[in-house]
Amino acid sequence: MPARDDTRTTPAGVPLEPFYRPEDAPVDYARDLNDPGSFPFTRGVQSSMYRGRLWTMRQYAGFGTASETNARFHTLLAAGQTGLSVAFDLPTQMGFDSDSPRALGEVGRVGVAIDTVDDMHALLAEIPLDEVSTSMTINATAATLLAMYIVVAEERGIARAKLSGTVQNDILKEYIARGTYIYPPGPSLALVTGIFAFCAAEVPLWNPISISGYHMREAGSTAVQELAFTFANTIEYVSRALAAGLAIDTFAPRLSFFFAAHSDLFEEVAKFRAARRIYARLMRERFGASEASCRLRFHTQTGGVTLTAQQPLTNVVRVTVQTLAAVLGGTQSLHTNGYDEALALPTVSAATLALRTQQVVAYESGVAGTADPLAGSYYVEKLTTELEERALALLARVEALGGAARAIEEGFFQEEIGRSAYEHQLRVERGETIVVGVNAFTDDEPPLTIPAPDFRALEQEQLARLGKTKAARDQGAVSSALAALRAASASDSAENSARLMPLIIDAARARATLGEIADTLASAWGMYRPAS
Repeated sequence: MPARDDTRTTPAGVPLEPFYRPEDAPVDYARDLNDPGSFPFTRGVQSSMYRGRLWTMRQYAGFGTASETNARFHTLLAAGQTGLSVAFDLPTQMGFDSDSPRALGEVGRVGVAIDTVDDMHALLAEIPLDEVSTSMTINATAATLLAMYIVVAEERGIARAKLSGTVQNDILKEYIARGTYIYPPGPSLALVTGIFAFCAAEVPLWNPISISGYHMREAGSTAVQELAFTFANTIEYVSRALAAGLAIDTFAPRLSFFFAAHSDLFEEVAKFRAARRIYARLMRERFGASEASCRLRFHTQTGGVTLTAQQPLTNVVRVTVQTLAAVLGGTQSLHTNGYDEALALPTVSAATLALRTQQVVAYESGVAGTADPLAGSYYVEKLTTELEERALALLARVEALGGAARAIEEGFFQEEIGRSAYEHQLRVERGETIVVGVNAFTDDEPPLTIPAPDFRALEQEQLARLGKTKAARDQGAVSSALAALRAASASDSAENSARLMPLIIDAARARATLGEIADTLASAWGMYRPAS
């Protein structure tokens, strides 16, 4: 029998043995695993998992104008996609209208430009909002985009109670990893909890947040950091909501999550299983939540940062492995990246092939036939426990600093992720971590050429659309709605921040622009400037 050693590790640094025995993975089945659908949900949040219902195939899409993105949505729905996922351009994410000088050259480039309710109408044209769920990747302006979505439904005669979907609304990870914040953390967090309260009362099928480890993983975190920092942020959000007077079981059942799937198949599967166990125990033991509030429901996206511009067709294989990791790990929703996304916005053919990848895994691979098929593997069980223990230890360090908000102020998350990213890059450059086509198995294949859209023409089209809406609206109604919002935001507090959502809806209905609403809130709250 070969000797065992600890000279190899997983990408997260967990020592990797050449083989595992039963004694390496002692598990109390009832306490640590239990059946799928039973606490602590290690094996899945539903008893039948994909035998009862497949995960939602929710391809992320958005570029240029609302009408162009709507055409892509219809193409994907016709190809078998089962839910929408909207990417917004940077001006929309940052609270700038398309005619703002600060939006120049960025309109429609990395997502769709949405300035008013009229844009949202065009984005969702001919899509049955009471039948199709919609995920919107939006944070600082999440309240405004949700308001516009509600107004579109209202003007189409669809009741709020029939709408289903998600706003990402995870502002903490913006301070940590992405940077599309507007307001300081205090009022930003109050607005987040206000959305919790509003959705619980008015839009019961809507997920008011998607707490996101994905973007921290994209910034260079390890799987352990992805878990620990996601749950540190979770504790902050839940604690703020409780402090605002919300009862845990009024909002927690609709909390959702967003994780990455990278290419180390077993580490990723173990990460998802550990995530469910950590969350279930955290919600029950710390917050006294009911079982319904302990089920970790999450969306997964294959790792954008793992895609390579070199040999881009190789990305098809990477995405397939990552799809298997997400499904074997029990995801509820999945986006698979196009093979050309390291070079440009995905083409129709690449996006369709990415969807076909999910469909082959769902209908041909057999992995959806039974819940948690890797359970009982000595390696998977050992790795699940190891990731859980390491994530909890790192989470304890965050708590010792005073929680997520304080840790962000002190730069803890940013420094930890930056160090991991740097160390990974060094391993790639030294050839210790192999990236096929980049530092091994290279060739002289010419780069893939993808025609770029005429973004200047798209920008002009969007500006014309915005100008038309501004010219046709009742300016008095807009001014009145914004004045009411300004007065409420200036006097609001965490305890009653839910009252802002109806006022934002009123402003959106009057055709106030996204930028006007953002500026109104900023006039009361100020702008966030991170410490240098």
